[in-house]
Amino acid sequence: QVQLAESGGGSVQTGGSARLSCAASGVNFRNYHIGWFRQAPGKEREFVGIAVRPGSGGNVYLKDSVKGRFTISRDNAKKMVTLEMNNLSPEDTALYSCAASQAALSAIWRLEMYFSWGQGTQVTVSS
Repeated sequence: QVQLAESGGGSVQTGGSARLSCAASGVNFRNYHIGWFRQAPGKEREFVGIAVRPGSGGNVYLKDSVKGRFTISRDNAKKMVTLEMNNLSPEDTALYSCAASQAALSAIWRLEMYFSWGQGTQVTVSS
């Protein structure tokens, strides 16, 4: 089964940028969708976006609230999914995590379909 680890978090100022990486180990990385999630203090975990596995089209989907500011890219050879975040605001402050799924495309937005969660990386945006 795939194991995931995030890196790249830190503190940034409003309007700044951050680049997070989700590195995979184990086998068959190409068989997994990789989702990015975030959880702010006192709030539920929410989707940021999904990098669909190549065999299901390889598309990238982003939550509406981050479209135009965030991008997700997937490098299957390096077993890595990157989350690039621009024009950050304090509302983006959260623990960012990645996780894997093998769900059908109709179910990739279901949180319970994800497993092998990384430990998360904190992003703090100051005003």
